[in-house]
Amino acid sequence: MTAVSDDLWRPSSGCDEECLPAAGEVPTVPVPRRVLRLVAVAGMLLAGAGLAVLLPVLPAPERQAAVRGWARGTARAFGVRLVIRGRLPRRRALLVANHVSWLDILAVLAVAPTRMVAKREVRSWPVLGLLAAAAGTVFVDRSRPRALPATVRRVTDALRAGRPVAVFPEGTTWCAGDGAADCRPGGGFRPAMFQAAIDAGSPVVPLRLAYRCEVTGTATTAAAFLGADTLLRSMARVVAARELVVSVTIAAALHPARDADRRLLARAAESAVHLRPVAGAATRGRLHPVPTLTAVASPASAPALTPDAGRELDLAA
Repeated sequence: MTAVSDDLWRPSSGCDEECLPAAGEVPTVPVPRRVLRLVAVAGMLLAGAGLAVLLPVLPAPERQAAVRGWARGTARAFGVRLVIRGRLPRRRALLVANHVSWLDILAVLAVAPTRMVAKREVRSWPVLGLLAAAAGTVFVDRSRPRALPATVRRVTDALRAGRPVAVFPEGTTWCAGDGAADCRPGGGFRPAMFQAAIDAGSPVVPLRLAYRCEVTGTATTAAAFLGADTLLRSMARVVAARELVVSVTIAAALHPARDADRRLLARAAESAVHLRPVAGAATRGRLHPVPTLTAVASPASAPALTPDAGRELDLAA
C-alpha cells in the first residue's frame, strides 16, 4: 500500500520522447563548433568543482556573485543565450518557476543565486550536484512524502533568515506544450512550498521560463528533459542546437497575507507563469500583487537578489 501511495505522490507530466523535436527539426551547428562547446563545458565543470569547495567559506556577497557568474558562464559554454526581463524584489522571496529542463537551474541561478529546492537525484549529478549541495540546496526525497513537512520548515527557516529560495512547484518537467498535440502547456503548481512563504511572511515571485530557437523564431523543446530521456542525450541536443535562447520573465510579486490559503496562492502563481486567467477570489483580500517592474524605494541595507535586474538583459553566448 505504501508503494502505491508513493507512486501517486510522485508528480507525472505525461510528456515523453514524443514531445522532443524530431531529427533535423532544430537547426544545428557544425561538428567542430560542438567540440569547442564541449571543451568549454568541460572547463566550466572543472571550475564548478573548485567552486563547490570554496562556496562554504566565501562571504555571502562573494558566494552569490560566484554562483551567478558560474551559471552564466556555463550557459554560454553550452551555446545558450540568456535573456532576463523584469525586476526582482530586494527582500527575501520564494521564487517559483515552470520546469522544462535541467537548464532551468542554470537560468534561475543566473538571475538570482538562491537556495534551490530540488529532487534528491540532483545530488548525484556531475559537478552540479556538488555545487547544489555546497550552495545549501534543500533536497526533496520524493519517495518519502511524510518528510515533506520537514522540508517545508527548512524552506521557511531559510526565508526567515533572509535567504531567497527557488522551487519548481510543478514537481517535474513539462514540454511546455510544444510537443505532442495532447500535451498541456505546463502543469499545476503543488501548494506545499507556498506555505513556507506564508509562514515566513515572504513574497512569492513567479518566473516564466521559455525556450526558443532564434533561427526559426519559434519555441523549441530541444532543451527539454522528459520521460526516459537521459541527461547526456539532453545535453547533447543543447550542445548541437544553433542559437538556442532561454528567457526568464520575472512576473509581479505576490504578497500573501498571514492567513492566506496556500492552494489559492499556488493557483495565482501558476496563472502568472502560464498566463492563464485566475478567478478573482484567488487574490481578493489575501494576496497583494505588487508590480515588480516599478522601482520601489528599499532600505540601503536590504540585500539585492541580483544587481542588474529591472531591465531586459541579453547575455549573449
